[in-house]
Amino acid sequence: MADRRRAKSISTALESWFAHAARDLPWRFEPRDPYMSLVSELMLQQTQVSRVLEKFEPFLERFPSIEDLANADEADVLSEWSGLGYYRRARMLHACAQAIVEQHDGEVPRDVESLCALPGIGRYTAGAIASMVYGDREPLVDGNVVRVMQRLHNNPDQQNDPKTVKWAWENATELVEASEEPGVLNEALMELGATVCTPKRIRCDQCPVQKHCKAFDAGTTESVPPPKPRAKRKELFCASVVCIDSKDRVLMEQRGEDGLWARMWQVPTIEREDRAPTTEEIGDTAELIDSFVHQTTHRIVRFDVYRFDEISTRDRSFKSRSQIDRLGISNAQMKVLTSVFE
Repeated sequence: MADRRRAKSISTALESWFAHAARDLPWRFEPRDPYMSLVSELMLQQTQVSRVLEKFEPFLERFPSIEDLANADEADVLSEWSGLGYYRRARMLHACAQAIVEQHDGEVPRDVESLCALPGIGRYTAGAIASMVYGDREPLVDGNVVRVMQRLHNNPDQQNDPKTVKWAWENATELVEASEEPGVLNEALMELGATVCTPKRIRCDQCPVQKHCKAFDAGTTESVPPPKPRAKRKELFCASVVCIDSKDRVLMEQRGEDGLWARMWQVPTIEREDRAPTTEEIGDTAELIDSFVHQTTHRIVRFDVYRFDEISTRDRSFKSRSQIDRLGISNAQMKVLTSVFE
């Protein structure tokens, strides 16, 4: 009984707090639009809100309905996604839209089981749409929610341990079952983790559930959850070769179906995992014009940018700058092009 009363108090406090503390974001308006919510949730995965805000409305202007997105060429979708990273999400969103049009007459399904059957939709995204769009009593758990739960219960386990995540889902379910508005509660939990109960610089004085927080009582908010062990990132060495023709067009190629930056466009690029490609591999007269390091979640990518005119055009094509603007290009390759044009 005590746990149920505590869950009720926490959920009530969070719902009340969110009513005045919620950030003004373009996908937050009532009634929630299922398509806009789907787009925002896929964009927000592993990406800062500030970056998503730059891309969200232009993306919807290009693809104003789920039918427009489903009927679009994948290349156009990747182009509008450029700058957000994790491009597999863009391909999954595109495939998801196609499945919704083909299997659900263009209506985003509301039940978690049907949502999870769609490409790119996992338990978290399904719970977000079911609760925030349709008001269903479904929980959700992301990194922010796990951290909030661990501090509320002073759970010192590793945040990404499967047992900790399972435990967080169980506790999130208890809060949802005690809530008046499941969607509001879920969004409040994520908002709390994003703006107040953050990994560092924790704002306990602004927390609506401080009196329920066992980590605050124990003085362990700075150590719960413990820091994640850092996985060693692999190094990748890239030599990107810029070739510009007499019409000021740049030679471009499209990457293969698999691996890092799959199907994205780039200037011709040689990659090695053991060392940087040499000028002998590129061409003795190639001119080194820039070098930089690009870091991803799992990779440290070291780029050397060369200017070279004697390069094969097989499986490659010259693109004007306006054409390049419409291609799906990774942030790393944007840096390559910037080193030439600026």
